[in-house]
Amino acid sequence: MFSSERLKGIDVFVCVADSGSFKGAAERMSLTASAISKGIARLESRLGTRLFHRTTRSLSLTDAGIAFYRTCTGVLADLEEAELSLLAENTEPRGRIRIDLPGAFGRLQALPVILRFAQEHALLLPHISFSDRLIDPIEEGVDIVVRIGGSDVWPAALEHRYLGSEWHIFCASPAYLSKHGTPVTDRDLEQHHCIAYGWADGTVSPWSFSGKHPGEIERRAIAAKFVVGDGEGLVIAVSAGCGIAQLPSWLIKRQLEEGTLVEVLPHLATDGLAINLIWLRSRQALPKVSALLEALADGLVPSASKIQ
Repeated sequence: MFSSERLKGIDVFVCVADSGSFKGAAERMSLTASAISKGIARLESRLGTRLFHRTTRSLSLTDAGIAFYRTCTGVLADLEEAELSLLAENTEPRGRIRIDLPGAFGRLQALPVILRFAQEHALLLPHISFSDRLIDPIEEGVDIVVRIGGSDVWPAALEHRYLGSEWHIFCASPAYLSKHGTPVTDRDLEQHHCIAYGWADGTVSPWSFSGKHPGEIERRAIAAKFVVGDGEGLVIAVSAGCGIAQLPSWLIKRQLEEGTLVEVLPHLATDGLAINLIWLRSRQALPKVSALLEALADGLVPSASKIQ
């Protein structure tokens, strides 16, 4: 049978772990540092294991403490969700929600959708992070993840929704084309200033060209005059008239609409990576998750679509 004793000290433990000190937790919980210390000692005694490494200068979680912290934060989150769902009668998006977005695409495309949604739902508390690495939503407690690219096989605990694909196009500024001419074939690019993406190790990303057969893509190394290791930096360079670049359509959608950039060699444009929504299956029924998923699906599909 479940014992309420198991819940004692959990909130104190999580607060200490989040604060990094007994003093910080005491201030947040309006308790004395002594009371916090005694609460942790009782919890460790009950569990029969140490949860923290303690020195005079630092406090850190033990391996057992890390595992227990993950479990406790999940339990507290579930309790919060249960309470909030009852209060909202399962209709109003509210409470904290964790969202992780890819860097440039997240800032330019997904973030505006989330901000509009949050303004429409004043009780929602978004916690938004940006990373281009592959994260584990289960391990890191993230409700919704937006990713460009991803696996074709998904863990059973996750759901995903394909929104569309990047559309990689060649583009340049009108001023550059006026001065250097407009390329007609891929070989013409050899006579132009090419702006490519580069990695920190000095390697340069090749360009993609559509092949002779439908769906066929050929990757070629290019002689780049400018190498820039950031997508938005590439946009700045090509907009400044430095040359021709190959960029995803969502990254330069506004510039194409405004005419500050022009597509060239449209017959050589290629499909890029898939754009996916990923979320925890166990959280899907929560109003805040289901409603935001729909908002992101509606708001990102046009951005993910090919620009012709």
